[in-house]
Amino acid sequence: MNIHEYQGKQLLKRYGVPVRPGKVAFTVDEAVTAAESMEAGLYVVKAQIHAGGRGKGGGVKLARSIDEVRTHASNILGMQLVTHQTGPQGQKVQRIYIENGVDIARELYVGMTLDRERSQVALMASTEGGVDIEEVAEHSPEKIFKEWIDPGVGLTGFQATRVAYKLGFSGRTARAVSKLLGGLYTCFIDNDCSIVEINPFVETPTGEVYALDAKINFDDNALYRHKDIFELRDIDEEDPLEVRAKAFDLSYVKLDGNVGCMVNGAGLAMATMDILKHVGVEPANFLDVGGGATEDKVTEAFKILVDDGVDAIFVNIFGGIMKCDVIANGVVAAAKAVGLNVPLIVRLEGTNVELGKKILAESGLTITSADSMLDGAQKAATAVRG
Repeated sequence: MNIHEYQGKQLLKRYGVPVRPGKVAFTVDEAVTAAESMEAGLYVVKAQIHAGGRGKGGGVKLARSIDEVRTHASNILGMQLVTHQTGPQGQKVQRIYIENGVDIARELYVGMTLDRERSQVALMASTEGGVDIEEVAEHSPEKIFKEWIDPGVGLTGFQATRVAYKLGFSGRTARAVSKLLGGLYTCFIDNDCSIVEINPFVETPTGEVYALDAKINFDDNALYRHKDIFELRDIDEEDPLEVRAKAFDLSYVKLDGNVGCMVNGAGLAMATMDILKHVGVEPANFLDVGGGATEDKVTEAFKILVDDGVDAIFVNIFGGIMKCDVIANGVVAAAKAVGLNVPLIVRLEGTNVELGKKILAESGLTITSADSMLDGAQKAATAVRG
């Protein structure tokens, strides 16, 4: 789960990470009121969406007066902000963050994520802040410093100090950076984060440090023990189909292709997407109904695929715990309910497979049966190509 920048800063502040004063606003008047309550001088008006690159897309503006705050707020609120992470369709801005600006001497980067190969949290830092860290990794990997944190020990003072010195800090400021890194790690662990990232993390001419941005993602599987974090969820920032899928406990991720996939099991889902690409077509989604899906769950999954505007649907089921007849009944019920008008290819194998095939054959629907996964993918490709 993702949260907005201002929510991330509120969370980081609890752990001693220094941030600039700021307030969220949902209207232009609220933005003006927020700026009037803050220290006069320099303000930053920032679009709040779950995507990076907001500044490049026109979603971050400096203001040196209340009138400029009003103008920028009017322009940003309601805009369809397009960044490299939103795709060409962009994301509508429904809230903005008004923050006091600060003089910047240097922009840096610091972030933490889980290194699954080492089973440790990786602390990454770079003197190249304010730009996409992926670009730094590609063009100047030597400028990214890493520390791996032993889960039994945590981030040690020695590690934090070493990173601070590698970033070019010393004395009082180095101690402040070490403290910031310690707070960042504690936040990461306490809240079951998957990513905590500050870009840019800045130094002022007087040696103070601040988090000028905050990106925090959380492990969905741990949200049951973080009710306060779950309440920060902004459904407007999520794909409507993914929201529907979550309501039915379906694992669904929207992709860019045109062949809808419904499978049971994450491994089978990955294999299905791979084999579709192998035969020259693109999957439109990852959709795993799980091993214990009910007929209602299968029906809703099928409706999501139809609403996704796909050109064909490939149902690929291996019946173990999930029985083929349950899948067949769900597919038939959903197809009749939505008035299916795209080609439907179904491959069933496993428990109650013959009963499942019988249900499909007697449904009165136009369903193309497949004998294998490859056969199903090829028939889906043929259907898409017309």
